[in-house]
Amino acid sequence: MSDLTSVQNALQSRLDSQRIVFWHDPTREYASHLDALDLGTVNVTRVENNEFSVKNSLLIDNVSRYLVYRSGDVPRGTRNWLLDLELAYGVFTADKTSMLQQELGLKDPELLPVIEQHQKFFAANSRKQALEKLLRDGDDAARLRAKMCQVLVKASGNKLTDIVRELLVENAAGKTTKYDDLVAFGLDQFFWDGLASIYRYESATPTIDDFVLWTFNRAIEDFTSTTPDEFRNIRSDFNALRYDVRTQNVMSTLASRAADWLDVKSKVDERDYRELARITIFEEIDRKVIVDLATAVSRQSITPREVSDIVRQRQHSLWSDKYAKLYSAIQSASELLAAIATLPHTIASAAVGLEKYQSDWFRIDQYYRWFTYDHQTTDFQKPLEALKAEVDKQYANKYLFDFGGLWQQAIDPVTEWRTSALTPQVEFFDRYVAPVVKDGRTKMVVIISDGLRYEIAEELASAIRREDKFDASVSAMLGSIPSYTQLGMASLLPHKSLELDPEGSPALADGKPTNGTANRNKILQSVKGHAIPAAEVLALPRNELRELYAKHQVLYVYHDRIDAAGDNAPSERTVFEAAEESLRELLHLVKKWTSANATNILITADHGFLYQDIPLEQAYYVSEAPQGETVTKINRRFVLGRSLKHSPSFMTFTSTQAGLAGNLDIQIPKSIHRIPLPGAGTRYVHGGASLQEIVVPVIAVNKKRKSDVRPVNVDLMPETDKITTGQLAVRLLQREPVTDKVQARQVRLGLYAGDALISDQPVLSFDSPSDDQRDRYQKAVLYLTQDADEYNNRSVELRLEEPIPNTSHWKPFSKGNYTIKRSFTTDFDF
Repeated sequence: MSDLTSVQNALQSRLDSQRIVFWHDPTREYASHLDALDLGTVNVTRVENNEFSVKNSLLIDNVSRYLVYRSGDVPRGTRNWLLDLELAYGVFTADKTSMLQQELGLKDPELLPVIEQHQKFFAANSRKQALEKLLRDGDDAARLRAKMCQVLVKASGNKLTDIVRELLVENAAGKTTKYDDLVAFGLDQFFWDGLASIYRYESATPTIDDFVLWTFNRAIEDFTSTTPDEFRNIRSDFNALRYDVRTQNVMSTLASRAADWLDVKSKVDERDYRELARITIFEEIDRKVIVDLATAVSRQSITPREVSDIVRQRQHSLWSDKYAKLYSAIQSASELLAAIATLPHTIASAAVGLEKYQSDWFRIDQYYRWFTYDHQTTDFQKPLEALKAEVDKQYANKYLFDFGGLWQQAIDPVTEWRTSALTPQVEFFDRYVAPVVKDGRTKMVVIISDGLRYEIAEELASAIRREDKFDASVSAMLGSIPSYTQLGMASLLPHKSLELDPEGSPALADGKPTNGTANRNKILQSVKGHAIPAAEVLALPRNELRELYAKHQVLYVYHDRIDAAGDNAPSERTVFEAAEESLRELLHLVKKWTSANATNILITADHGFLYQDIPLEQAYYVSEAPQGETVTKINRRFVLGRSLKHSPSFMTFTSTQAGLAGNLDIQIPKSIHRIPLPGAGTRYVHGGASLQEIVVPVIAVNKKRKSDVRPVNVDLMPETDKITTGQLAVRLLQREPVTDKVQARQVRLGLYAGDALISDQPVLSFDSPSDDQRDRYQKAVLYLTQDADEYNNRSVELRLEEPIPNTSHWKPFSKGNYTIKRSFTTDFDF
């Protein structure tokens, strides 16, 4: 575009918005081109010692448009007859700087030096147009330069934190293009002046790398300073970047680099892990805390509550996802060791043992599974080596073996396999299914998961309750003995009598074989039932599943993942991984059936199991082989035969004593002992009478119509309504314990003046299950930014926000009002 065309366009733009345009051309640069301008119906008037005449014409004609061209020097003051009109309409000049100012709509003459200094920036229309969209009335020189920086680095805003964010993202990626543009267009010094004024970063030779190092060096000690509020702005913006999901990976990259430069490892090596737990920016601190915390737990020199507090703090680490399994494992180990330490020294009776296992003791098996699964699936097993050895030793020796011996003493007097504490598994259909479906109108879905022991079922019931509009309760039955698949599956079918096959497979229900889906389906037909593998249900479209549900009154769904993994020697160590997969699949099955209109769902198992993740000691095996008139089947945990010889190593039952038909005898190694068999797995077993094997879960699932899941209530507990320093300490109370239906809540805090954020935004997690209110208090400190200085003696709002699911946004759910009452000297703004 030629200069004359640019001038013509600029004049036309002015004439479109006002009737009179005064054009000063001191150097007479455009005098010869004036007549060549195509401005339409505009009176072009030259000022040539005829000011009074020109003024008279302009005042008399209130309709026509005029371009008043004036070349050479303009008289000053009252000697200029046109001064009042020039002041009213403004004066157009055609020098590049002035034209740019007019093109951008910038009226403040103080902005001319900015445009003059950065002419190179305005050479490209793309930059000029991008800047024009950002400009607002009242922009001063600093704001204009800030918006130019915004254009160059492609930031979302023009605040210093916006510019810094983009430069840090670039720096983390090992690039310099955006910063190079600041240098190329003369805005780098403005940027560094801003960092010096607002963040207090000063350097004779500033670089982005040096700024990163300076920032993280101060972050180690939470930006403490001898001067109050010296680092309040960098602290606030650092935390904003730190907690923003968009920049967490960037911050972790920069933290790794800074940790190496600052030699963080040696600086924290001798410090106490409890003191370090609050510092969440360096991976070296996570590693230090994990190692020391695991050591403390293995020595039992720290309580589970203290462990929980530290783990909660570490949830805010930049590296929380990377080390989540380690922290989870340590917490499970802490709970497990504490629970084992409080086990009783006697069990009064079998009934007492069964009740206590359902209410308390099952947690030890659950903690062990959680710990072992986390340890097996983490990428960093070495930090937990000593803790794993201690957990395995205490779980296997003190709990399974020693405490299992106490359970054995409690059931030694038992002569018939019945108890008042639990319903026998053989009565499952009559007790749980028949009463529901007897009217012929109500239907029932029964999901049977092979090897779903009680502690896994309890976790599944909890997971179901956490789903909106779902409820689940877990009870237990006394598993049939021997506690193996063929008998357990048969016990769940409708029948009048059960009998063991001499070879152990299959069990017979009223004389009919019960092995396999086809045989079970035949038996279920007598009650208008149908048997189907879980895999087929998961594969069926919803309309076909609804049709299947409509055709039958009772549906038995057979799921087998836990036992399939555990009963195979090469895969037995993956049994806890199989349990995790089962939890997901069973929850999915429940949802599929409810979507197919099922309203009554039961989940149960054929038996439980014993598992330890270390090789068995010789003491865990029986020292004598089973003997009798005929030994028809030997399993690691049971024996079938006729006239089996009684032995102190075994419990012996007749079929009648076990609640079965036939004349077979059953022997079970006492406590957790195994019968040595060549080639068989030893860590995972079932078939015996341990609590883990014979407390068989029954989960009853119900679907509700109304929503019943909500986040836990969190209240602000103000101790003052005044802010008198550069920070505000607040207390928050989690009003109730977290449960399946009252769920954990993540809360972000921030101080606002209108829509302006004037503090950092710490994030807290409220997830305490404690019934003691004192355990549910949390404290937070908010640090005011420099912007807060503008609101002294004014009311501001503390907002509590929660994340909007599946987004990076937050929404407010509570607030508190404060008044800033500070005495300070206002800092320079950016």
